[in-house]
Amino acid sequence: MNCKFYLHKGKGQKAIAGHPWIFSGEIMGYDGEYTNGDIVDVYTNEGKFIGKGYINDVSLITIRILTRDINEEIDKEFFRRKLHLAWDYRKKVIDTSSCRFLFGEADFVPGMVIDKFNDYYVIQSLALGIDKYKQTIVDILVEDFGAKGVYERSDASVRKKEGMELTKGFLTEPFDTNIIIEENGVKYHVDIENGQKTGFFLDQKENRKAIHKICKDAEVIDICTHTGSFALNAGIAGAKHVIGVDISEHAVNNCRENAKLNNLENTVEFICEDAFEALNDFYHQGKKFDVVILDPPAFTKSRETIKAAQKGYKKLNFRGLRVVKDGGYLVTASCSHFMSPELFKKAIADAARDAGKVLRQVEFKTQAPDHPILWNDDESYYLKFYIFQVL
Repeated sequence: MNCKFYLHKGKGQKAIAGHPWIFSGEIMGYDGEYTNGDIVDVYTNEGKFIGKGYINDVSLITIRILTRDINEEIDKEFFRRKLHLAWDYRKKVIDTSSCRFLFGEADFVPGMVIDKFNDYYVIQSLALGIDKYKQTIVDILVEDFGAKGVYERSDASVRKKEGMELTKGFLTEPFDTNIIIEENGVKYHVDIENGQKTGFFLDQKENRKAIHKICKDAEVIDICTHTGSFALNAGIAGAKHVIGVDISEHAVNNCRENAKLNNLENTVEFICEDAFEALNDFYHQGKKFDVVILDPPAFTKSRETIKAAQKGYKKLNFRGLRVVKDGGYLVTASCSHFMSPELFKKAIADAARDAGKVLRQVEFKTQAPDHPILWNDDESYYLKFYIFQVL
């Protein structure tokens, strides 16, 4: 019998409404014995069943709910159902050649992320409870989905909050971890062993496609280009010339290899420079572009640094706006959950005011649908993406 946990009176309202997390401060007490990672049952103060999930009292997020059905067993068949539901959803909404196969809480498997690159899968386990089922999930990927190989990238620092070590390595027989994928007609080298996160950012797939219509015959600059994805999409779309900028020499070298892979060496060039300095240099040189793309890494990963992040986004967008031709386009994004849509919108508006520009919104998008936004889970919504005409 599972250990039973009871919440303080009036606590756990988000969990009752569908959020999968129970925080340590919401727990009044428990009845029974448990070991961290075990499946436990959760009840309100009045004894109403909320759900069952795994526990880790080391973490501020103490219980992560897996099911609201008191009779549902958490076993291999449970995870098989979850993975098939996730896959069926993605087949409906997105190109699945390479995609996010499982998005943790938004796919009702808290703490687990799976990315698919062709027939190879990368797993990221971020919670102690789901770690116990890792091999079960690998077996299902091989048995049901024909995985040729599975690699683990559980090297995210958030694991330390769970009292877990960072780890990475093969979960099946070893294979070549340098993979070539294709998205929106663009090919990329993906290093799933040493690339950032799981090797490639799949969440901007639809947004990269969205810039095609504004890049034909355009002069384009892509700031914080990382893998060169926006720059290469601009090139494939028929841009006249594209400059990709990144502060990492390693990233720039990878971008150049991706340009060769797509026969775009004569159209798309990459330079290693700080984003703010590059934009400032182009402004003082009098250089302007038809399309300016700003896709920086998250400026904040906590509530404590939101104000500094807002200043950073304003500064970057201000400098970007100064090098957009009149009637040209600004593409700007934030991938930080803590930078709310309202705060991000304000940072852009303040930048436009200071730059003396009028913005006409062309499009607003979020993360691709293989990174679904669960309305009961605010944390699943993080990416904000705008295209503006600059007047």
